[in-house]
Amino acid sequence: MTYTTNTADTADTKNTTGTVSTADRASTMDTAGTVDTAKATDAATALLAAVEAGDTARTLRLVTRMGPAERRACLPALRALRKELRVTEPWGARSNRVRPALHLAGAACHTGAASAAAWLAATDLRWRSAPGKLLVEALKDRDADWQTDVAFRLAQRPVSARVSYTLMAGLVSRAGCEAPLTDAYVTGWAQHVSSCWQEKDGVTERLRREPHLAALVGGLFTLTDVSEVRWLLSGVADWPAALAKLAREGVLDRAALADACVARLLRGGAPTDHQAFLPILLAVELTREEERERVADWTAMARDGVVAVASHAQKVLAGLVLDGAGDGGARLTTLQLAEASEGLLFRPEKKLVRAQLVLLGKVLSRDPGTAADLLPAVARAFGHEDTQLQERALKLLERHARAIGTEELRTELAEAAEQLTPALRARAATLLGITETGTEREPEDDVLPPAPRPVRLAPAPHTVEELAEEVGALLASESGVAAFERALDGLVRHAHLHPDALRAALAPVVAKRWWASSDHPLHARRDALFGHAGGLTAPQSVLDLLLAVLHGKADAATLLDAVRTGPRRHACPHNALTRIFDARFRELAYRLHTDPPPLLLATPTWSTGLLEPGELVDRLAEYLRLGARVCASDFAQALLRVRRDDRTAAAEAARRAAALGSPEGERLARLLGTELTLPETRRRTKGVRVLLELAELPEMREGFPPEFRELGDPVPVFTARGCYYHFGRHIRPHWLAVLPEGREHVAARLVHDIADTAVDDERGDGVLPLLAESEGEAGEAVHLCVAYGLGARHHEDRLAAVDALLVLAARGQLDPVRLGADLGELMGRGAVKPQRLADAARTAAATAANATIWEMLGHALPVPLARLAGARPEAAAVAARGLGDLLAVAADCAERSGAAGRPGALGAVPHLAETAARGGSSRLVAQARRLRQYLSGEEAA
Repeated sequence: MTYTTNTADTADTKNTTGTVSTADRASTMDTAGTVDTAKATDAATALLAAVEAGDTARTLRLVTRMGPAERRACLPALRALRKELRVTEPWGARSNRVRPALHLAGAACHTGAASAAAWLAATDLRWRSAPGKLLVEALKDRDADWQTDVAFRLAQRPVSARVSYTLMAGLVSRAGCEAPLTDAYVTGWAQHVSSCWQEKDGVTERLRREPHLAALVGGLFTLTDVSEVRWLLSGVADWPAALAKLAREGVLDRAALADACVARLLRGGAPTDHQAFLPILLAVELTREEERERVADWTAMARDGVVAVASHAQKVLAGLVLDGAGDGGARLTTLQLAEASEGLLFRPEKKLVRAQLVLLGKVLSRDPGTAADLLPAVARAFGHEDTQLQERALKLLERHARAIGTEELRTELAEAAEQLTPALRARAATLLGITETGTEREPEDDVLPPAPRPVRLAPAPHTVEELAEEVGALLASESGVAAFERALDGLVRHAHLHPDALRAALAPVVAKRWWASSDHPLHARRDALFGHAGGLTAPQSVLDLLLAVLHGKADAATLLDAVRTGPRRHACPHNALTRIFDARFRELAYRLHTDPPPLLLATPTWSTGLLEPGELVDRLAEYLRLGARVCASDFAQALLRVRRDDRTAAAEAARRAAALGSPEGERLARLLGTELTLPETRRRTKGVRVLLELAELPEMREGFPPEFRELGDPVPVFTARGCYYHFGRHIRPHWLAVLPEGREHVAARLVHDIADTAVDDERGDGVLPLLAESEGEAGEAVHLCVAYGLGARHHEDRLAAVDALLVLAARGQLDPVRLGADLGELMGRGAVKPQRLADAARTAAATAANATIWEMLGHALPVPLARLAGARPEAAAVAARGLGDLLAVAADCAERSGAAGRPGALGAVPHLAETAARGGSSRLVAQARRLRQYLSGEEAA
């Protein structure tokens, strides 16, 4: 007799406690074959009872006594139990008790290799899985091919699946197959071996007993992701010593181990991957002859490897050079040394470049006949960004100038000398006797990148299908202002014209949302859609709210209450911007439920958020034609976005708006007759920070809804700063679209956050380039934000500040004097570190903005130089930290832009002469002298 069952009915069969009974599950069997019904039912009932009790030992005994048909007959009930646990109590005590036995029973009852592997590696069973030894025991009666198949399928899972190594290794051992060299298997093996490092036998003995040792050790060097084993290989388990010992004993092939290390170090990878493999190479202790055989490898490592790897390769090459003669002459040929040097001298690490120049100097002193090959390599350092290294290379050339024997070599060195600074070029010209390598060079004008131009928004999607695709994409990823506003306008227009078609097109998108499967109406899930702290936190949350309303997951009372209550008010500078964003969509959600508007008034014309006044008049006229009621918050947002800087267009739009005869038209006409007022600011200090306080702005309070009036309130510095519900980064680009023609208003509220990237080393949100691309005057607040960004802790935040600086410069809106003064004040207070500013300035100067950067740094340097001059000896080292790097960038920019000869350029930097007069040859003093000499014209003498 064959049992057939409906598993869906099984899942719904509940006892009085709300769970499926063991007897009910047993009755749902589909044996897929002919078995003794009573016997199968009894076996299934007993198995399910053992699983429910969490008794893995009993479960193992039961499944090992079953035949294949009986095991298959138990699968529907086991799947039903698994689904029940996953849905009703995924993390409860019952789940923790049942899952190990369920994991074991399901693995044993699956007779197909693919389905068994899928069950064994299932995510919901992984956290409370059965012990690997029990699983191997449960599968011991399967044939070798089946066990091999399952082992390899499990091994092909990602490392993050955390498949039990004991299980995989047990299957491999029973099947007698080769070990699978996948990331999951090799990583699991390394972790298993390392787990015994404190035991008596230790790692070495466990490795010695491994039957697949050579293959698995080779697999370590081919891992895609080393992060899971890096700390094991280089940590307390002491793998390097163990592997080296086994190689010396002949258990491992020593040459193969060394080749694998070298190949992996050449391959590279993550910045810290070398920490796993370089110690192994060092432990192997290659002989000089073995190192000589790998000269090409050391050369490639020295050129392209991470610092630690390049440093080791450099030491090996230096050893080969300095060891003297060997079989057939020098252990490293001159040409090989020159090739390695050319790559090394281009590296940014100063320590490596200095060491290589020292090595070249030793070789040249020992054998002057190598000059023809090595001096061109020395000249590679003429192009290094560090001028002290340039001078060191030039001194080496001066020391061995007598060895320059041919005109061809002299010409080659003269061409390389063109990369030197003006003062060093003059010395090189004198040395080489070539007059055409003069000290004068045409000043380099700034070549700024083209300023980004705003893009006009495309019309809203014409069809509901196109709109649904765009909404789905917005829900799946972050979006800019343009894409978000365009999709919103499309939702509103189609909801007004054909809501049924819109809902049908959105069905595939909505089906994936968390609120779509809930039986609760929106009023029961209000906190989830309106924000747990009472606010809409991101564009995705806005879309979720509007889609939920369109699909009937709301009632009018809940939505009206959300409008009346409004977003909560918090004491932080950006709350005014967020409340405007929030309030607009609360009202829109209520209107979509009760009286859908025909279109949005505040949809921008441009990607920056600006709205052309003529378009707003046209939209108001359409509302009048349709007799539609205007959304107050949408209209208020439109007023904040409307362009007013084009006075001719504003005047024409004001005339048309007044002719409409509606209250909204009259309000728009009055607004277009005025210009946006900049906020009055007061500079205040708070700790090491320099911040801005905003005074009250009455024009932002009059005629606007309550949530908008906060924009005109004063913003003090000494107030609570918690961002509460709008701490996420997704909303910040939309703050600029709230007031797109008033970026000073926005920047003044962002100063404290951007200051945190420099003072507290926090990560920024990339808002500075958007601030630079926005409209309105770039005043004190914008420049102060850029100043903090240039001193940010993280490189990507400094890059964002450099982008903002270049955009402002390209648009003619950058004031280098103001920015330099801000940077000087911040460095003087310790809010910006000179070394970070030097990195940002060097990046900006590399775009050929030398004149701009010099003017900025020329006004920034006096404050830190004065601080250094007045510092006590014990504090001078702190005051000087990073200042040499900043002076080097300033000197580079001054020389390349021809600052000394430009009309109106800085002739001297206060306190620079005092720094240059300090004793010693430190980088700070050397760069101060270089800059002072150039500005005073001494280098031309």
